[in-house]
Amino acid sequence: MQLAIISDTHMPRGARALPAACVERLRAADAILHAGDLVALEVLELLESLGPPVHAVHGNVDEPEVRIRLPAVRVVEAGGARIVMTHDGGQAAGRLGRLRRRYPDADAVVFGHSHLPLHEHAEGFHIFNPGSPTERRRAPRHTMGLATARAERLDLELVELDAAPAG
Repeated sequence: MQLAIISDTHMPRGARALPAACVERLRAADAILHAGDLVALEVLELLESLGPPVHAVHGNVDEPEVRIRLPAVRVVEAGGARIVMTHDGGQAAGRLGRLRRRYPDADAVVFGHSHLPLHEHAEGFHIFNPGSPTERRRAPRHTMGLATARAERLDLELVELDAAPAG
């Protein structure tokens, strides 16, 4: 099972749009994961229109309509892997161990909030922040994540994106 993972799209804002390379990967995935800060319900609707099922959580700046529709924490079962989604992974120091203790039955925790791409793992447990495809802030590039889940194995990858919008 192929998963396309994004977070912190913060749309709509000005002419901001998902990069074409991001949209291509979202459409090709078996499922889309969004780790919060979509901002507006129309972003969720845009993602849903791409085809694959969308699994999302709300973030700290999402409008009330988004917060009502999406949970703060969600568990996604994919290809035998158990993925917990939340928006804020908490303080960087000790994050891997803290999230492992908080979600002992998970294979991975996907989160956003910082806009900084991150993939750490130990003993088969992963924490993964895909960064942002639209608002990089302190990150050097726009990014997203891809995951392959099969036979209870989960492989995660950060992908750097060209910022050219889908057109």
